Amino acid sequence: MAGSTVRVDAVLVQAVIAGALSFAHLHDLAAAAGQDGWKAWAYPVSVDLLLVAAWRRLRSGGTKAAAWCWFLVALIASLGANVATAGLLDLGAVPAWLRILVAGWPAVAFLGGTLLVHGSPQPQAAPVPEENPTVQDETPAPAPAPQLPAATEPAPPRMAPVPPALVAHARKVADDHRARTGTPIDTSTLRARLGVPLPLAEVIAAQLA
Repeated sequence: MAGSTVRVDAVLVQAVIAGALSFAHLHDLAAAAGQDGWKAWAYPVSVDLLLVAAWRRLRSGGTKAAAWCWFLVALIASLGANVATAGLLDLGAVPAWLRILVAGWPAVAFLGGTLLVHGSPQPQAAPVPEENPTVQDETPAPAPAPQLPAATEPAPPRMAPVPPALVAHARKVADDHRARTGTPIDTSTLRARLGVPLPLAEVIAAQLA
């Protein structure tokens, strides 16, 4: 942690020193080109601000061509001032073309800063469709099974008409039973005496009543 702090501090100190020297060189060149007073101090500020705006645009991930262009323009202006004030240029007799460049620099810096800061934002990428979209089940639902009509109970089979002779015989049996027991004959006894099925015995008993 201590080593990291020392490296960061060293970089900051180096940046401050380089910035101060470049600032002073730009001021001296602007003053030599006829920009005296506060105007000479405004020139290095405009160059540094253009450098910062171009660097921020490069870091933002937007269009890099314009950012690199204006970054190189500001860097050339800064390096040019450093070289010119290193003894290669007579600051007492600045050429006319350099005076024109220095006088036109504010407009160039304003244009570059405006384009970098207020340029069109990077268009947003179109949304990527899902790789495996959910497929809706288009299988139609099974049709309901047709309801069958309720089964009706079969009608009881109709009994054939009882022969009159059988009815007469049953009456004799019934009378004999009443004479012996004093009570009417029941269906079960009548069936047993006649030897007929129970449904037929019931029909005969109904006719005897």
